[in-house]
Amino acid sequence: MSQHSKPRRGSMGYSPRKRVSSEKQVVRSWGGEGILGFAGYKVGMSHVMLVDYRPTSLTSGQEVMVPVTIVETPPMKVVGIRFYESMPYGMRSIGEIWSDNLQELDEVICLPKKKEKKEYGNYDELRIIAHTQPYKVTGVPKKKPELFEIGVGGELKEKQALAESLLGKEISIKDVFKEGEMVDVIGVTKGKGFQGHIKRWGVKLLAHKNSKHRRMIGTLGPWLQWVRPSVPQAGQMGFHRRTEYNKRILKIGEKPEEINPSGGFIRYGLVRNEHVILHGSIVGPEKRLVFMRKAIRYHAGIKVEKPQIAYVSTTSRQGVR
Repeated sequence: MSQHSKPRRGSMGYSPRKRVSSEKQVVRSWGGEGILGFAGYKVGMSHVMLVDYRPTSLTSGQEVMVPVTIVETPPMKVVGIRFYESMPYGMRSIGEIWSDNLQELDEVICLPKKKEKKEYGNYDELRIIAHTQPYKVTGVPKKKPELFEIGVGGELKEKQALAESLLGKEISIKDVFKEGEMVDVIGVTKGKGFQGHIKRWGVKLLAHKNSKHRRMIGTLGPWLQWVRPSVPQAGQMGFHRRTEYNKRILKIGEKPEEINPSGGFIRYGLVRNEHVILHGSIVGPEKRLVFMRKAIRYHAGIKVEKPQIAYVSTTSRQGVR
């Protein structure tokens, strides 16, 4: 008699499945050299024709059509430097240096009254503090900037020299990434509200002869015991923080007319700033804030200097000629 096997439904690795507190997320791990991350706004998806750069692919060296995601990346402004020291339980902030021009952050944080140019000699780590400029993006209905703490790679002296040279200035996406590089995309998934057992966990429908209901689980567990957290139940679905590893940058563009379709992108409009074309899909709906960092798990993968893109689709998504 064959052995009966029944894998569990859904992954417990993402539990508890609850809503995140904010679209803007804190990045916990960094890797690489120079400025290690940049934020942008998801525009939507399209497709391009490019020469397949994967050496083990059946279509290697041939022109293929691939799905891509476009992220609009207006410049970010560096407004501060934060210093850390190592403690037994992690890193602890010991001080900050702020720029002189902080008017854009009045509604975001309590601004320091005294901006003293203090020197921090004994520190183990530093990161730059930068904010987005959403008022430069017409497709996103927000004016309030999001503040990020971005890692800096390299030796301590090189980090400090780079951070001090950027203080109070704008940084572009080209100052952080280059075409063909791999990035990790951190964002928040689409929110789907309160959903039942079947849709949220993918459990089987009960038999049609079952009493009273079919779209429910068979049992909540044994008697005389609390309901265990591993039991699939109804609840919040979507609007969760997720990290997608190893997305390749196919192109960093400065001319929006090269990608804008007739009538603009659905639920977004026209791109008016620098933008990034990523291979494949990423989390979240249109207009969602996403953060890109240098890949931390791509050590022995394929290195591509610059993908050869032959065609970028600009056909209208809504029948506009």
